Amino acid sequence: MTFFSTPCDIPRPVRCSERTRRFARDSLSGKYGREAQKTPYVHLPNEEMTDDAHINYDRAVMAIAKEAPLRLCRDENGRILEKLSGAATLGAAIGHIVPATYDGQNPVCPSVSHLTCNFDRVVREGMNAYKSRLLERMKDDTLTERQRKTLSSQLNAWEAMKVWHTRYLDLLSDCMEHAAAARETDEYEEYRALYDTLSVVPFSPAGTFRQGVQSIWFTFAFIRLCGNWPGIGRMDLMLDDLYRADLAAGRMSEDEARELLAHFFIKGCEWITLSGRGSGDAQHYQNLVLGGVDETGCDRTGDVTRLMLEIVEEFPIADFPIAVRVGWHSPAWITKKLAEVIRHGSGVAAMYNEDLVIDSLVGFGYDIREARKFANDGCWEVQIPGRTRFIYSPMDLYGTFERDILHLCDETPVTYDTFEDLYAAFRCAMNGMLDAFHAGADHFFGDGTTGVIDLFEDGCIENARSYNDGGPVYNVFSPHMGGIPDTANAMYAIKKLVYEEQRLSFAEFMTILRNDWAGEEPLRRYVRSHYTYYGNDNDEVDTIAARIIKDYVEDCRVVEKRNDVLRPPGISTFGRQIDWKDIRPAAPHGFKRGSILAGNISPTPSTDHAGATAIIRSACKADYSRLTCGTVLDIRLDPKAVSGEKGITAIESLLRAFNALGGFFLQIDVVDNAVLRDAQEHPEDHESLAVRVSGWSARFVTLDKNWQDMVIERTAQGM
Repeated sequence: MTFFSTPCDIPRPVRCSERTRRFARDSLSGKYGREAQKTPYVHLPNEEMTDDAHINYDRAVMAIAKEAPLRLCRDENGRILEKLSGAATLGAAIGHIVPATYDGQNPVCPSVSHLTCNFDRVVREGMNAYKSRLLERMKDDTLTERQRKTLSSQLNAWEAMKVWHTRYLDLLSDCMEHAAAARETDEYEEYRALYDTLSVVPFSPAGTFRQGVQSIWFTFAFIRLCGNWPGIGRMDLMLDDLYRADLAAGRMSEDEARELLAHFFIKGCEWITLSGRGSGDAQHYQNLVLGGVDETGCDRTGDVTRLMLEIVEEFPIADFPIAVRVGWHSPAWITKKLAEVIRHGSGVAAMYNEDLVIDSLVGFGYDIREARKFANDGCWEVQIPGRTRFIYSPMDLYGTFERDILHLCDETPVTYDTFEDLYAAFRCAMNGMLDAFHAGADHFFGDGTTGVIDLFEDGCIENARSYNDGGPVYNVFSPHMGGIPDTANAMYAIKKLVYEEQRLSFAEFMTILRNDWAGEEPLRRYVRSHYTYYGNDNDEVDTIAARIIKDYVEDCRVVEKRNDVLRPPGISTFGRQIDWKDIRPAAPHGFKRGSILAGNISPTPSTDHAGATAIIRSACKADYSRLTCGTVLDIRLDPKAVSGEKGITAIESLLRAFNALGGFFLQIDVVDNAVLRDAQEHPEDHESLAVRVSGWSARFVTLDKNWQDMVIERTAQGM
C-alpha cells in the first residue's frame, strides 16, 4: 500500500521531513487508533454513582484526567516523533461517548458535537484567565442552586484539565532525565522543547507560534478525550500574528512552521482504526475554516492558510475537512492553491462564498462584526464559533411530497387539475412540516451536564448556564430540508407528462408509481431519457427548484427567533438519502423504489449529463442569500478532466463561477470510479484512499457498501 497515493494518480508534492512522513505513515495506518481501543474507558466504583447527573459527570471527567493513558509517539527505535504533546487515548471517545463507566454501565452524561469551540480565546488569554472568570462569577450572591452547580461543574473541568496537563509535564520531565542519563543529547533537546512549550500553554497565553499550535492542540485533545467532537474553526487566523512575529524575529523558518502544523494534522488522525463503521472513520466533525476577512473586514488569508493547504496536498489526511472562505477581498492565489489541493482528490478542501454568507448572517440579524467571524459546526452549517449552541432538524421534503401530496404510500384517490394546484398543495404540506419543527424548537433548552464544553463557549460562564441549557451567546435550532432536487425533478416530470403532453391522467400516473413501474418499462425509459432534469442548465426544471427554495426560505423566516432560539433555514441530506431510499416509493422522474436519490442540492445521480458548469448554473439559479444556515453543492470530477496546468485552471474557473453566480458552499471531489470499484474488491490496497462523503471526508474502505455505492453512483463530470 502507498500511503501518500492519490485517487487520480497525480503525484503529491514532498515538502515535509522524512521524520514527519514516517509519523504520518504510522498514524494513517491506524496504529494509534487501534492502541486507543485497548483502553476504551476509565472505570469508577459503582458505589460512587449518584442520582445527580452533574456529580456523575464531574467525577467521570476527573477520572479521565487522572487515569487516561498518556502517549508520546515514537519510532521503531524508541525515538520521539511528535512535536506536540497530548492525545485522546480512550477508545470509547472515538464513538462519541464520554469514556467513563461505573462498573461497566456508562454514566448518564452527554458528549457534544456540531459545535466549534473558542480555541482563539485560549490562545490569547490562557486557561488561567478562565479560572479567574469562574471564581469571580461564583461570588455572585444572586446565583440559583442550579447556576452554582453549573459553575462548579465548569470549575471541575478546569481542574481536570490541569491534572491532565501536569501528568504530561511530569512524563516529559522523566523523559528528559532518562535522555540526559543516557547522554542522548538530541533526544534530550526534543523533550526539552516539548516540555518548555507545554509548561507555558494552554494555561498562559501563547507568545510564540509553537506555543500557539500546542495550545490549540492540547485544548482540542482534552475536549475530545472527554468524548466530544468539536470543530476547530479559523486556525490560520488564530496563529497568523504569532507566525509573523516569529518569522520577523528569526525565531522560526517557514519549513519549521510547516512541520509543526503537519504534526497537528497527523496527531488529529489518532482515531483512525481502518475498521468499517458505516459512514466512515474520519467523521469526527473536527473541521477547519481557513481564509477570509477578520471582524474588521480586513482579509487575513496568508502564509498560515497556504501552509495548512500544502499539508493536506502532501498527505492524504481526510480527518480535518477544510472549508476555505473566498470572497472579493481574497488574494488571487488562494483559488489556485485550493484548486491544486482539490485535484488530488479526497474532497478534503471545499469553499464558502464568503460575501454571500456574511450578507446572509447580517440579513438574519447578526452584527456585522460577528458575521465576519463565521465558521461551521463540524460539517458546513454556518455558526459563530465559540459562541453558539447548534442543533439542526433533518426533514425529507421529497418523502413528504410523495406520501402526503401524491399519496404513493396509500390508495387515497387524488388528483390536481393543474400544476399550480399540485404546487399549492405541496407548499401547504411544507408549511405543516415547518409548524411541527417550530413546536419542537420551542423546547430547545435542557439541563444537560456539559462542563468541559461550557468552558469553551462564550456565555456559559457569564450566564452560569450550561451549553445545553442556553448558556452560549447564540442558541440555534435550524430546520434542514432534504430532497429538493428530486422534488423539483418529480414535479417537472408530472408537469410535462400529465399537464403538457397529456400522455396519461394524474390518477393513472400515480397508479403506475404505486406499482413501482411494473409493466411500464417503455414509459419509465421515456421519462428518464426524454426530459432534461435539474443539473443540466435547463430553465424549465431549474426554475421549479429555485421556486421551492425561495418559498421554503420565505416560509421559514416567518419565525426567525422565538423563545430565545434562532431558527435559520438550511438545506441538506448528509447522506440520509441512503436511509430514506427504502421508505420512498417509485419516483415520477423514472426511478424505482429503493433508489439512492439526490444529496443536498446536487443533481439526482445519473441525470446530469452536461458537465460541471451546467450543474453550477442549475444550482445557482436559486437565491441563497437568505438561506442563512446554508447548503452545499457536491460535484465529482473525472481525473482525466483535471490533468496538468489546464486542469488546475479549469477547477479555478469552477470556483470563481460558483461565487460569481451566487452559490453558498461548494465541494468538489476528484476520483475515478474504476479506482473506487477496485477498492471495494481489494480494500487492502487502498487503505488511505479518501473521498468526500457529505460534510466530511472518509477513507473509502471504512464506508459500508451502501455508502460506497452512493459515492460511486454520483455522476463523474467532465469540464
